[in-house]
Amino acid sequence: MDDPAPASAPRTDASATNAPAPKTALVIGANGFLAGYLIASLRRHGWRVLRGIRDGGRALREDERRADLARMTAPQDWRETLRGVDAVVNAAGILREAGAQTFQAIHVDGPLALARACVEFGVPRFVQLSALGEPADGEFIASKHRFDDALLALPLSAVALRPSVVYAASGSYGGTSLLRALAAFPGRQLLPGDGRWPLQPVAAEDLGEIAARAAGGAQSGVYEIGGPEPLSLREYQATWRRWLRIDGDGAVFFPEALVSLQVAVGERLGRGPVGETMWRMLRRGNVARPDAHARVRADFGHAPAALAQALAATPSQVQDRWQAQLYFLAPSLRLAIVALWLISAAAGWLTPAATIEAMTAGTPLAAWQPVLLARVTGGLDAVLALALLIGWRPRLMLGLMGISVLAYTLAFGALLPAQWLDPLGGLAKNLVVLPALAVAWVLADRR
Repeated sequence: MDDPAPASAPRTDASATNAPAPKTALVIGANGFLAGYLIASLRRHGWRVLRGIRDGGRALREDERRADLARMTAPQDWRETLRGVDAVVNAAGILREAGAQTFQAIHVDGPLALARACVEFGVPRFVQLSALGEPADGEFIASKHRFDDALLALPLSAVALRPSVVYAASGSYGGTSLLRALAAFPGRQLLPGDGRWPLQPVAAEDLGEIAARAAGGAQSGVYEIGGPEPLSLREYQATWRRWLRIDGDGAVFFPEALVSLQVAVGERLGRGPVGETMWRMLRRGNVARPDAHARVRADFGHAPAALAQALAATPSQVQDRWQAQLYFLAPSLRLAIVALWLISAAAGWLTPAATIEAMTAGTPLAAWQPVLLARVTGGLDAVLALALLIGWRPRLMLGLMGISVLAYTLAFGALLPAQWLDPLGGLAKNLVVLPALAVAWVLADRR
């Protein structure tokens, strides 16, 4: 919700009437979920935006700059990246560590080198997208807050924004995708525990607006960002369910112990949308100080709207229900494909040679060493299934599966046409398998 800025409030637009050119903002973590909303808000405020991204092994586009926080750990590493930049907005972050992508590297060492480079090379403004929570909840929060403290100790105009749960009607990511899916479950919503824990959710659009105003402002210190009033998790979920236009107000409650076990398993495997830190944050409650909302409104001339109000401004469509209700179907479909391919592999290995030879007798396949062909294709099926199971290049694996099914269907359909009339489905099942693989290929691109 926009409010008229007080007369003493600093101008946040990047260019005034007589300015020859807009100022330039560098957004770090530009490929992330939040960054898209930040970039859109900055552009609305007249900024020229450069997208800071990790080196992807390709030539950078005109609006891109190299920004590898894990490797660029000295101020000098940022000299070229900061050339011509007037403000930095750091939206980079990770929920889990992997290799060189550690909390210390991505949340502290890399950003601190960047902030020191801003001091050294004369970039006057730094906006940090941090996170609301207690350091005791885990290293994700603790590392974010360590950098906040180090940033604000530098001789640099800087501000740290610490939002509660961030959502967007136009999309979701990680834990917010899971919460939306739980809210959209057919019949009744699903809730961890009793759904009593308080949240103070923030629309990504509101956070982007505040960050854009911060980039052009002079505010300093730490600002906790949350909606006007806390909501319980159950109220949060019920609001999403109404927005999605899904009937049923009831809920199924899952014991905390069961959810904790699932989170712990996911943490050990390095998978799943909610890690142990997020789970602790949720149970503790993720709310801002009582005066935080009024302070943000007073200093930025804008404050986050209530969840119901923000959602009412963007009516849901059937595609939103698809997205929410496919959340659990996508992994179920993938596991079903893995199981089918493993069964196919077992059939190729275990079917007696005599049975295979009898099946192909009198057909052109009899001259192609059908037993060896069955054993080899069984091995290939097993390799594809296991690669898909562990998540190694899933789109490639699904594409190869689709090609193999199509080739198998065409070849056997022509050489063994009787298989089309097999009482158990035989080749006819592939008419369902092929589009199922195509759907799984599309759904493999998810956050």
